Amino acid sequence: MALKFCANLSFMFTESGSLLERYGQARLAGFRGVESAFPKGFSIEELVTAKQSLTQVLINIRTGTVAGGEFGVAALCGDDKGPNYQEAFRTDLQATVEYAKALECKKIHIMAGKIQEATEDNHRAYVENLKYAANFLEKEGIVGLIEPINRYAVPGYYLNSYEKALEVLNEVNSPNLRLQLDFFHLQHIKGNLTHSVKDLLPYIGHVQIAQVPHRNEPDTPGEIDYRYVFEMLTKEGYNDWVGCEYHPKTFTTDGLGWIKDFGLAF
Repeated sequence: MALKFCANLSFMFTESGSLLERYGQARLAGFRGVESAFPKGFSIEELVTAKQSLTQVLINIRTGTVAGGEFGVAALCGDDKGPNYQEAFRTDLQATVEYAKALECKKIHIMAGKIQEATEDNHRAYVENLKYAANFLEKEGIVGLIEPINRYAVPGYYLNSYEKALEVLNEVNSPNLRLQLDFFHLQHIKGNLTHSVKDLLPYIGHVQIAQVPHRNEPDTPGEIDYRYVFEMLTKEGYNDWVGCEYHPKTFTTDGLGWIKDFGLAF
């Protein structure tokens, strides 16, 4: 199989201390690539030193810089008295690109934000911000990703369906904006994994995995047969990185046996 697995340092190796230490633990475990949320509190220089030979596959856009923006602000809009979400989005995107370029990272997950009652104004703001991002990222050689997130994990998250995601991707219509497909969310939202993957594959720019419902290793008891999923992805021609965005059931290294057991490699 041609799949490549990267460790999500926001979920894995958390028993190893800070994010900087997790880079080293991932390397020692055999991973060649990593991904993470935006590395708040760490300088670019610290991260570049910690990364060393690893490939930084993905980072999330910086979040939490304005009120209500803990899950991003791309789809948020407000009145004249509230935060300027468009300005915040562009500032967060710029900051994230600076880190991504220094880390030679080619993918940024652009988070939509949480909204209690979405309106057409939110759709317009989302599309406008993503068009701006796609144009900006094209100049930097970086791909932006949008990811539907299920309502159980993040209630109120704006992008909570794949139909909406495809609508937005087609409206923005840029090779620098792609779909992030997390099987954990796909199973919760849609199921029907075989046909869903075939339908979504032309839009996919990154894949992530975790078992359902407890978000542990892919070989733990749950709803998804990952041996089948990995074979399906390979058969369908996906040969890019697969992010391990799961919570280890015990210690991270103790749960990595699934890679060998499934006939895979880092």
